[in-house]
Amino acid sequence: MLADAALGIVNHLLTSEGWARDRLKVFAGRKVRLEQGVLKLTLAITPTGLLDSSGEQDPVDVSIALPADAPFRVLIDGPSLFASAQINGSAELAETLGFVFRNMHWDVESDLSPLVGDIAAHRLVEGSKAVVKWHQKRAENLALNLAEYFTEENPRISRRRDISNFCSEVESLRKALELIEQRVAAMEMPRP
Repeated sequence: MLADAALGIVNHLLTSEGWARDRLKVFAGRKVRLEQGVLKLTLAITPTGLLDSSGEQDPVDVSIALPADAPFRVLIDGPSLFASAQINGSAELAETLGFVFRNMHWDVESDLSPLVGDIAAHRLVEGSKAVVKWHQKRAENLALNLAEYFTEENPRISRRRDISNFCSEVESLRKALELIEQRVAAMEMPRP
């Protein structure tokens, strides 16, 4: 059921992106298996350039194993999703799928427009962007404040310069020890 909803969303996006369907039409009839953990979804590319469910046991042309954090990554950093996926099979088909999904964008405003009107749709989208940006800024500030607290006020994490100084001191001690070992070795050598 969840797979059908996801497939519906992807096909909706493909419907609004003619260039993407044109790229996929070339691979009509080919099958793709998406794997994420125990979830496996086999899809067939239709002659119209859309995706359709296919049998689990059907042989596939390309298999794409997504990382465990795929559901979160698609929301936060979609382009990196394909970069971290393990791909087996047809390189040409995999590259085309990667290009399509990296460059496909959802025009939320045009989908909302018939429901609430053009102006309201525009304001909803802009307002949503502002809310997301505000939350991202707050999360960034929180992370910076926590980092400062744990490095300055309650040192649980070492600062970069402290680590660098420590490494320099260790290197100086190593060189001094090496010199002492050379002197001791010279002193232990029998004199003629």
